[in-house]
Amino acid sequence: MSLFRKKSLNVLLSQAADSEKGLKKTLGAVNLVALGIGAIIGAGLFVRTAAAAGQAAGPGVTLSFIVAAVGCAFAGLCYAEFAAMIPIAGSAYAYSYVTMGELVAWIIGWALIMEYALGAATVSIAWSEYLNKLFDGRIPYEWCHSPFESFTDSTGVTHAGIMNAPALVILLLLTLLLIKGTQESAFVNAIIVFIKVAIVILFIALGWQFIKPENHTPYFIPEGTPAVVDQAGKVIADYSGWNKHGWGGILGGAAIVFFAFIGFDAVSTAAQEAKNPKRDMPIGILGSLVVCTILYILFGHVLTGVANWQDFVDPEKGREASVAYAISTYMTGYSWLSTAVTVAILAGFSSVILVMLMGQSRIFYTMSNDGLIPKAFGDLHPKFQTPYKANWILFVFVGAFAAFVPGHLAGDLTSFGTLFAFVLVSAGVWIMRKKEPNTERPFKTPLVPVVSTLGVLICTAMIIGLDTQTLLVAFGWMAIGLVVYFLYSKKNSKLNK
Repeated sequence: MSLFRKKSLNVLLSQAADSEKGLKKTLGAVNLVALGIGAIIGAGLFVRTAAAAGQAAGPGVTLSFIVAAVGCAFAGLCYAEFAAMIPIAGSAYAYSYVTMGELVAWIIGWALIMEYALGAATVSIAWSEYLNKLFDGRIPYEWCHSPFESFTDSTGVTHAGIMNAPALVILLLLTLLLIKGTQESAFVNAIIVFIKVAIVILFIALGWQFIKPENHTPYFIPEGTPAVVDQAGKVIADYSGWNKHGWGGILGGAAIVFFAFIGFDAVSTAAQEAKNPKRDMPIGILGSLVVCTILYILFGHVLTGVANWQDFVDPEKGREASVAYAISTYMTGYSWLSTAVTVAILAGFSSVILVMLMGQSRIFYTMSNDGLIPKAFGDLHPKFQTPYKANWILFVFVGAFAAFVPGHLAGDLTSFGTLFAFVLVSAGVWIMRKKEPNTERPFKTPLVPVVSTLGVLICTAMIIGLDTQTLLVAFGWMAIGLVVYFLYSKKNSKLNK
């Protein structure tokens, strides 16, 4: 049969309506907004902001947030239409199956592993970094970094990582919570979201008075800025590339901070568990995106105003724990806030990991029901009605990345997977409007095809803005996915049978 055989929209809708055999419908609009904020505000804000400022955008990281937010807004509108129209757990994977066919759906499902699974791994690495900050660096470097990371201390001794043990611990605890149930997970997430949003607002309010205008001048990293090397002579920042300075650096920074917006689309993976998806899904997706975008721009402005962007070039100096560093170094009299922020960030990271793991397990659940991956991924717990086997498999996969892969690489790959999903979802809305014009749409994306086209173009531009190494690894991952599809998924697909 054709590689582009499509799943019937009516079949998808009937699956979503069958609540007896599927996932429990326990989430309302407030739960969904909280899930979105829980997934969005985390490592992206507290770690990637400083990384983007130190590596590409300088103080202009606020403009990078705006560029990323615009791309997300276009994609978010498209997600909202699909999620309200097709309330199924598979998110972009399910939407692509209906609009563009099985092969494209498989490709996007495989790419989403980079978004959610690697996203969870990246945030768990950041969780480990902040835990070490809370303990004043008492966790040995070897046991909180990957084998591919090393640094030379002030005495000239080089330390090499072995594995990131704290990241594994938090992944295990949250996996157990997810297996227990979605409603319980959503309740814990809501508490965490309240705490971390309050801390972000507190940092913005208190930090504003410590902003130094000279830290925002020049606003872009100047062309010709020399590379930065550490004590061992290793280059830790190179500004010679087109996307590492000036306006190009703003786009490069947008590709880095884009990771900070991952989360609103994770709301769509919970569509099958929403009580009233036609109304609540657009509220959850767009509401969480708007709230977080406002906080991000203010946060980036304050962080790069309190501390100079050059402070964030060296990971060991300020980038890994940028907020706590800025407070302890420049905000005199607020040392207590540094500890409070670190504790709140740890809690916040936990909610991000929680939603990422939930989103990936729901996509596995849907792909398994379609026969594209083994049946075990779709097995529900007899008591809790959660895809518990998928959660355990995911823990092993994510845990391996978290323990043995550097955080920056996993983070950039996550951005690629997300952007690729956004491109296909944006295109899918237009295709569906053409092929299924009479289907009920509780929420309609405005100005189609203009919005969907801009979503495709801006997200594609941010993919191009990623560094070459990330793109090569990402395309290698996609090539592996094609091999898996033709060796296993194509013949085991339920559409094939």
